[in-house]
Amino acid sequence: MLMTKERRPAIRTLRGWAIGVLQEAGAIHECEEHGWAQDRADPHARGRAFDVARQEPPAGLSPDQAIAEVRDVLDSIGDTCPECLPQS
Repeated sequence: MLMTKERRPAIRTLRGWAIGVLQEAGAIHECEEHGWAQDRADPHARGRAFDVARQEPPAGLSPDQAIAEVRDVLDSIGDTCPECLPQS
């Protein structure tokens, strides 16, 4: 039986690629109500995302540039949804 590796979907922007890597690694998730990305603050998931960026950077990017983009996206995402009401 022929086995194929599942291909990642084509990404149009570098930021989109980084968000996909972070989601796949479990480092971020979406607010179920509003769809905003939220940081899960999981150091192991972040490490997996950085490993993917280092080992499989997008075409034309060095591993260091890919890691920097993942870091930039992580730094731009908070751990709460801006539309959800704060819990009392």
